[in-house]
Amino acid sequence: MTQTIAPRVRTLVLLLLAATGLLLAGAGQASAHAALSGSDPQQGAVVDKAPAQVSLTFTEQVSTSDDSLRVLDPKGKRVDSGAPSNVTGTTYSVKLHSGLPDGTYTVSYQVVSADSHPVAGAYTFSIGAPSATSVSVADETVGGGVVGWLYGFGRYMSYAGFIVLVGGAAFVLACWQRGSGVRAMQRLVVSGWITLTAATLGLLLLRGSYTSSGKAGDIFDLDLLGQVLQTKTGAALVSRLLLLAAAALFIAVLFGAYDKREEEEKRDLTFGLAVGGVVVAAGLASSWAMSEHASVGIQAGIAMPVDVLHLLAVAAWLGGLTALLLALYRAPADNPLDSTAVRRFSTVAFSSVVALVATGIYQSWRQLGSWSAFTDTTYGQLLLVKIGLVVLLVGVAYLSRRWTARLAETVPVAANVEVVEKEPAGARVSRDTKQADGDSKRAAQLARQQAAMDEARQKRSRDADPNRFGLRRSVLAEAGVAVVLLAVTTVLTQTEPGRTEEDAKAATSSAASSSDSASGALTLDMPFDTGGEDGKGLVRIDLDPARVGGNEMHVYVQRPNGRAFDIPEVKVAFTLESKNIGPLPVTPDHITTGHWSATGVQIPMAGEWKIAVTVRTSDIDQVTVDKNAQIG
Repeated sequence: MTQTIAPRVRTLVLLLLAATGLLLAGAGQASAHAALSGSDPQQGAVVDKAPAQVSLTFTEQVSTSDDSLRVLDPKGKRVDSGAPSNVTGTTYSVKLHSGLPDGTYTVSYQVVSADSHPVAGAYTFSIGAPSATSVSVADETVGGGVVGWLYGFGRYMSYAGFIVLVGGAAFVLACWQRGSGVRAMQRLVVSGWITLTAATLGLLLLRGSYTSSGKAGDIFDLDLLGQVLQTKTGAALVSRLLLLAAAALFIAVLFGAYDKREEEEKRDLTFGLAVGGVVVAAGLASSWAMSEHASVGIQAGIAMPVDVLHLLAVAAWLGGLTALLLALYRAPADNPLDSTAVRRFSTVAFSSVVALVATGIYQSWRQLGSWSAFTDTTYGQLLLVKIGLVVLLVGVAYLSRRWTARLAETVPVAANVEVVEKEPAGARVSRDTKQADGDSKRAAQLARQQAAMDEARQKRSRDADPNRFGLRRSVLAEAGVAVVLLAVTTVLTQTEPGRTEEDAKAATSSAASSSDSASGALTLDMPFDTGGEDGKGLVRIDLDPARVGGNEMHVYVQRPNGRAFDIPEVKVAFTLESKNIGPLPVTPDHITTGHWSATGVQIPMAGEWKIAVTVRTSDIDQVTVDKNAQIG
C-alpha cells in the first residue's frame, strides 16, 4: 500500500510546486527588449528654436544602421544628416539640418535590441508652433507583415525541431535502447534534425529583412546576409548549423553502429553517446541563450546556463513525450514498448519538470521584477497563460503515471500470451511450406504473409489492453497541450519583458512629470528626521509657475502617516551653485495646520536650483534637507 501511495504523493507535491513556483515566476529567457525611455526634444514638446540634433535614450544598448533614426519635416522629407551616433551609454543621436522652419516634425526609429529583437516607433515634436503633418506615425512598424510571420514560424519550427531531436534521442538512449532499431523512432529523430536545420537556414536568410525593411524581396539580399553574419544573432545561427553537423554524426552512430551491437557491447558505447549527446545538445541550447533574452540584463552570467538547463529540460520532457507517443502507436509487434521504458521516461519527465520549475522561477523574476507585472504587462499576461498550460500538462501527466503503473502490473501476463501465440504460428508456416511442393518462392511468400498476420494478431492483442489504451489517450492529450504550450512560449520569447515595459513606463512618466514641472508647477517631497521626539515627517514644496520672475510657494508638513502637523519653524533657501547665486532665503507665513505660504518668491535666472528646507520640531531639534530642481 505504501509503495502505491508514494508515487502519487510525489506527483501531487510536484503539481503543487509547479503551480506555486510558476506563479512566483517561471518562463523563458533578464530584462531585455529595448524600449524608448527618453528623448530630446521630448514627445509633443514645442521648442522655441530648431535643435541641432535629436537624441533618443533606450532602456538598454541597441544596434543602429544608417537609417535607424530618421527625422521628417511636415511634408515627409528627411531633415537628419549623417548616421546615428552613440552619445553615451544608451543614448543615440542624429544631427539635423540647420535653419529648419517652424512646424511639427516626426522622429522615426528602428533599432535592434541586445536580445536580438527589432524595436521601432515614432513620435512628434514642434518648432515654434504645431502644424499639420503628412507623416503617419501609425505606419511605423517592424517585425510584421509576411516576413515577420515567416520569422515567427521559423522560430516555432526551430524550437520544435530541437525538442524532437534532443528529446527523441534522449528517450532512445536513456529509456528504450531497443528503440534504436525501430524505423519510426529513427524517422522521428531525423525529422527533428531536418526541421531544426531547415528552420535555422530560413532564419538566417530572413533575419536581414526582418530587422530592417520587412520586404520579402530582401530575403535573398546578399548584402543584408553579410551584415547579419556580423551580428551576435548571425553568429549564433551559424554556430547552430555547425553543431547540427556534429548532431548528424551522433544520429548516424545511434541508429547505425549502436543498434548493431550486442547488449553487453552497448554499455561502453552508451556512455560515450550520452556524453557526446549532452555536449551537442547543450551547445545547441546555448545558441539561443547566448543571443536572446538571457544574454542581456541583470545576472547574464547566471541566466545563460540557467536558460540552457531550461531548454534541455523542455526537450527531455516534451521531446521524450513525443517519442513515447510514437512508440505506443508504431512500435512493431516483435519489439514492443515495455513497461520498463515507460517507467524510465516517467522518472526522466519528473526530473525535467522539477528543473523547469526551478529555472522558470529564476527566469521570470528577471523578466517581470514585480507581482503587478503579471497583470499590467503583455508579457505577464502571456506568462499566466503559459503557467496555466504547464499546470494542465502536469495534471495530464499525473494520469499518465497512473496508467503506467497499471500497465506495469499486466505486462508479464501479456508477454506469456504472446509466447503461446507464436508456437502455433510456426507450425502453420511449416504446414504451408510443405504444401508448396518445394516451391521456394511460394514458401517465402507464404511465410511473409503468415508473419504479417501473426504480427497483426499480436498487435491487436496488445492494443486491446485497456491500460495501454488509457496510456495512449493520456499521452496524446499531453502532446496536444504541449503543441499549444510551445506556441505560447514562442510568442513569449518575442514579447517585451514585463520588467522592461514597466521601466519604460516609469521613465516616460518621469519625463512627462519633468516636462510639466518645467512649464508649470514644481512639486518636491523631502522626508526629514530631526532626531528628537516626534521629529520624523515629510515636507512638500509647491512652486508655481516655477519660472524666472515671481512665484508663489506653498510648504506642507506631514507626519509619517500622512496627517498634517505644525512645527515651530520652517525656512526655505534657493541656491544656483553653477552661477554662485544664493542662498536666497524665504520665510513663509503660517496659514493653517501644517501649511505655510509665500508670494512673490523671485527666481532671478533659469537653471538647476538647490532648494533647501530647514525644519525645526523643538527648541533644539532641527534639520536641513534639500533637493535640486530645474526652474525656468
